[in-house]
Amino acid sequence: MKTTVVNIVTPDGPVYDSEVSMVIVKTVTGEMGILPGHIPTVAPLAVSAVRLKKDNSMDVVAVSGGFVEIRPDKVTILTPSAEVADQIDIARAKEAVKRAESRLQSKQDDIDFKRAELSLKRAMNRINVKEGNI
Repeated sequence: MKTTVVNIVTPDGPVYDSEVSMVIVKTVTGEMGILPGHIPTVAPLAVSAVRLKKDNSMDVVAVSGGFVEIRPDKVTILTPSAEVADQIDIARAKEAVKRAESRLQSKQDDIDFKRAELSLKRAMNRINVKEGNI
């Protein structure tokens, strides 16, 4: 079976580096399946789960946006933050949801609603990835 190398990189360093048979990402315009030999492409990513098929298993990584660069033999994902499903702290993610929801419900003028919405999306994405709701 053909494979392609996948690297998921954040400003803090690499998060994932492996050979997989298929990558599924969610771009801002929709989902995209990537197989070995895919044409070169660059696309912006949504806050979402990246699914990585290896033999008979599936690895899942929560990403908070960024870009995917596809080459015929390599897929690179550059993202502000990423967490492999096994390493997500569910309690911390649920606390982040509560904080973001309280900010969104606040009537204070100094609340940055866009930032609170994005924080809520990232936390919900982490929870969904950890719980397998992707």
